[in-house]
Amino acid sequence: MLQVFVDFINNKDTRKRILFTLLILFIFRLGAAIPAPGIDTRLFSLEGHNILTMMNLLGGGSLEQMSIFSLGVGPYITASIIVELLSMDIIPALAEMAKSGKKGRQQMDMITRYLGVAMALVQGFFIIKMIAEQSGGLFVDEATNITYFYVAVIFTAGTMFLLWLADQITTKGVGNGVSMIIFAGIVADMPSNFRYVYNAFLGETPTNNLGWAGFLIYILMYIAIIVLVVVMQTAERRIPIQQSSSHQLNRTKGDLNHLPLKINSASVIPVIFAGALIQGPQIIASWVNADAYNFLTRIFDFKSPWFLLFYAVLIILFTFFYTNLQVDPSKMAENLQKQGQYIPGVRPGSETREYVSKVLNRITCLGALLLTFIAILPYVVSAATGLSSSAAVGGTGIIIVVGVAMDTIKQLKGQLTAKSYKSFVGR
Repeated sequence: MLQVFVDFINNKDTRKRILFTLLILFIFRLGAAIPAPGIDTRLFSLEGHNILTMMNLLGGGSLEQMSIFSLGVGPYITASIIVELLSMDIIPALAEMAKSGKKGRQQMDMITRYLGVAMALVQGFFIIKMIAEQSGGLFVDEATNITYFYVAVIFTAGTMFLLWLADQITTKGVGNGVSMIIFAGIVADMPSNFRYVYNAFLGETPTNNLGWAGFLIYILMYIAIIVLVVVMQTAERRIPIQQSSSHQLNRTKGDLNHLPLKINSASVIPVIFAGALIQGPQIIASWVNADAYNFLTRIFDFKSPWFLLFYAVLIILFTFFYTNLQVDPSKMAENLQKQGQYIPGVRPGSETREYVSKVLNRITCLGALLLTFIAILPYVVSAATGLSSSAAVGGTGIIIVVGVAMDTIKQLKGQLTAKSYKSFVGR
């Protein structure tokens, strides 16, 4: 692994891309420390605001600081999920764009950005209004709806500027820009989380009496969860496929390939879906009146075993739902038949589709259970130890960080391999 990083630094083009990415991420973190005008952050705390915890996580603590980047890229992510779902034969025009290659994808991205702007404005307005009313006054001066809208516009501008920074990373840096922005936000918040846990176990006024033993157990659990996420992200079931004799060409008779099926094809999307479904009623209730919001906050209490069970069921259901949207056994069976390939012992056509579907559902069951375990672990640890759920082991943050890190390393290795190949061919 050390040699890989040395190769990255020694390669001039890769080194430039890494330095450019670090520069963009520095700008992001600088903006995350700039508070929105007219807001006194001392009057606000995220404690007890479950519906804002995920947003603060994706923004790297920007929401807690009430910075100009408070919304992060969350509205764009939500908009992209909505557009992606609607393009799956729900809205014919979007489905046609999805099948139209690069030009269609560009049109879909433009629609996603416009929808993201609208969602950021609405989301920013109601969030700032809800926080201001529940905190008893968030602004230095008296606030009105015009004030809330003004701050919402600033939040929206911050989100769109982040998307521009993400585009620069994608084209001139390393990795996917949006993923890198989220990655940087979560990683930037990790030192404060570790400091909080250290103080909770070993500080001058510890809130937990386990001492060094508790802190070491926390560190070991953190490492174990990272290893588990790596296994979950890389594990796959390889179904052997064989070329029919009429399509073999230069292949050796009996030569086998594989059809890889990941145990977690849905990645972290089911957790985001489940969280959005839970947050939606609370956000709407906060617009209606405080009593309705407080009632739903008590119902959706992450420390309640019944609610954690409900949350787990939602994640499992969404995992199967999104996996079957992403991986279509019918298309797989059709493509195998067109390419003259088949699964040994399984007839082409409907039998292949049924076989792939059965295997996919079996491995997705394991993936869904692992994803659910990692997602609810912070709340279980929080209930057992008294630690804040945002600092507890596991959760969406680790899944995102590990996944982005693995994808970025893979992309950098691919760039080095391609450059080495070009140098070899050019000799």
